[in-house]
Amino acid sequence: MSELINNSENRKELLKHMILQLHKGEAPEAIKTQLTNLLKGIPYDEVVEVEQELIKDGLPVEEVLKLCDIHSMVLDGNIDHSGAKAIPAGHPVDTFKKENRELEKLVLQLNGIFETIKKASETNSTEVNDNAAMQMLAIFNALTDVDKHYRRKENLLFPFLEAKGITGPPTVMWGKHDETRASLKNAIEVLQNSKGATATEMADIIEIVLAPASKSITEMIMKEDEILFPMAMDELSDQEWDEVLQQTNEIGYCLFDPTEEWFPDVMGNMSTDLHNEFAGGKVNLPSGSFTINELTVLLNTLPIDVTFVDKDDKVKFFTQGQHRIFDRNRAILGRDVRMCHPPHSMHIVDQILNDFKSGKETTAPFWIQMGGKFIYINYFPLRDKDGKYLGTIEFSQDLTELRALEGEQRLLSYGEK
Repeated sequence: MSELINNSENRKELLKHMILQLHKGEAPEAIKTQLTNLLKGIPYDEVVEVEQELIKDGLPVEEVLKLCDIHSMVLDGNIDHSGAKAIPAGHPVDTFKKENRELEKLVLQLNGIFETIKKASETNSTEVNDNAAMQMLAIFNALTDVDKHYRRKENLLFPFLEAKGITGPPTVMWGKHDETRASLKNAIEVLQNSKGATATEMADIIEIVLAPASKSITEMIMKEDEILFPMAMDELSDQEWDEVLQQTNEIGYCLFDPTEEWFPDVMGNMSTDLHNEFAGGKVNLPSGSFTINELTVLLNTLPIDVTFVDKDDKVKFFTQGQHRIFDRNRAILGRDVRMCHPPHSMHIVDQILNDFKSGKETTAPFWIQMGGKFIYINYFPLRDKDGKYLGTIEFSQDLTELRALEGEQRLLSYGEK
């Protein structure tokens, strides 16, 4: 048996077999016991390969999402990191991991409050201490900062992994991110409406809503620390990590403000070098011309966010205005636009692109309420003079102030208050 377990291919096939048994409805506890006994010390890269192969073999992402909590729980503490690279202080992964430690501190505080309320419910206490409820609400509000941690993974790290053919883990993780975001939102809403709840009622709320929300964060931390980060350290070059670092400030940090700096062994930024090289050049158009600098500033001054996706569905350009509506980072350039959206909306993006390519639709407008603002989003297909499809352009604009306008403001009124 030891020979079987020590062989990489056999180990991976065994792990895949066990996970597929779970998919077919086998008892989770029985599978857990088998996995724990047979797969102690499995290298982290093999776990990634198995997850990737399962999706490639046709197991729906939704099913992988359901199963990954079970098999990740089994693998927790059983993954071999002996070959993992050291993480320098100030490195993007160092920051990710330190954010995880801050998240764990908050979850630990929550668990203490959960235990206190559980004991109160067992003694038939009539009401929950107001301070305990307020403390839980404050902690869950703080935990929503994990969104920035997740967005840095989604927009900065995942594109590099996908470019190297590693698409399974990013897809599954993004789905788990969305589940956690929804769980945190539900937890906050429940706590905001829990005034007057007894200890028994609150204990039920903890079991059904609050504990699963906090647990989803700790489970993702395990997946990152045990699997994602060691793999990413192996796959990304210092140059790529530098690109991640340079764009990190655009999204921000989660519960942690780095104080140490990391400098890659290989310095330089190709996009910056190219910009400097051609900054003095001109773009000639049928109705006029711009210098590169003029065109860059013009596009970034427009009161809208613009993103261009080429005919092959790859993100090729986006504006970088001061007041962005949605996160856009240079790491998404060259990325399949479907991968820039959560798994549950990929099919809608695909439908829009197909409708544009076929000529069925010439626009796809949407409008949403976000953070007290009215956001208008519209997609248009681009076609040349012969009707050939060139790509799709997205416009996003905050219309909140425009919708509130009344009367008129004429040119001659300029400067008047």
